[in-house]
Amino acid sequence: MSIASRVTVRRLLGTGAASLALAAASVAAASGAWATGGHGGGGDGWESGGHYKPGSGAGTVTETEGCQFSLDGTSFFPSVKVDDQNLKPTDDGKVHIKVRTAGDTDTCTASLASYIAHGPTFATSGQQVFVDFDTVTVKKGQTDSLDIAVPDEGCFAQIDLYRGAVKFDGNPAAGDGFVHGDLPKGPDHTVIKDKLIAAWNGGTKDCTTTESQPPSPSAPASVPPSAPESTPPAADSPTPTPSASGSTTPSDNPTPVASGSSSAPAAPSPNGGGGDLAETGGGSNTGTIVGGAAALLAGGAAIVVATRRRRASHS
Repeated sequence: MSIASRVTVRRLLGTGAASLALAAASVAAASGAWATGGHGGGGDGWESGGHYKPGSGAGTVTETEGCQFSLDGTSFFPSVKVDDQNLKPTDDGKVHIKVRTAGDTDTCTASLASYIAHGPTFATSGQQVFVDFDTVTVKKGQTDSLDIAVPDEGCFAQIDLYRGAVKFDGNPAAGDGFVHGDLPKGPDHTVIKDKLIAAWNGGTKDCTTTESQPPSPSAPASVPPSAPESTPPAADSPTPTPSASGSTTPSDNPTPVASGSSSAPAAPSPNGGGGDLAETGGGSNTGTIVGGAAALLAGGAAIVVATRRRRASHS
């Protein structure tokens, strides 16, 4: 086989290997994106039961200013009574607190927020990670419900019930119609202050690092380098110099070059398709990419076998 033919075959094999690697990485990235999607909603694992204990929060407990609360939907109490009761998530990983006006109060507003914390108490909570928020304004004679998702079962968490409708999520540019405030940071930065009604804490493990990672976007970012890593075999073409003496027939050149010219254009398709996979997390082009890469590898291998047989017959 001539040097040109060997270079063409090596490029075919190298391109096919790169295509397969890129397709495999794209499929893995898509699977990772699907597997981790929706974790930010929290609430996993609570079908096994559990609760949050009464504790301290990002402020000082004060009077409710006309609101009454119920954890079971039947018995309503002012904040001091709610503060004595465990807060139990339901099977869907949410907590629910009923709210109504008390006595002759015309209206009252209350909010409920949940956070992932660094520790099981407010004193050890550190910079908290916002999970969910709800607020209601009820009028005299009405009853409404505060419903929020909580962190996954076992994660250190902070739940705050407070007066007003400020959303303490540290995102003032959200543009969602709410007034936004800073994130709580334990005793170092209290945010609810004298509007706190009740607080609950709990958990056994720190989930802040897991929650803050964006796994889906980072996976496709690692795909492009995989193609350059498999291209060096084409650069190895100078090594088969001994085979130059084995170039038996000039007719060997047209056959590999023709097959290479018809198959090589398929190589860019993994790169072009890879952009779509990175954006969507997966797609119908994956099978085409893998099939094309496998065809390149098979074509290159077939050329090598045919050439060796031809050389053997001439010898």
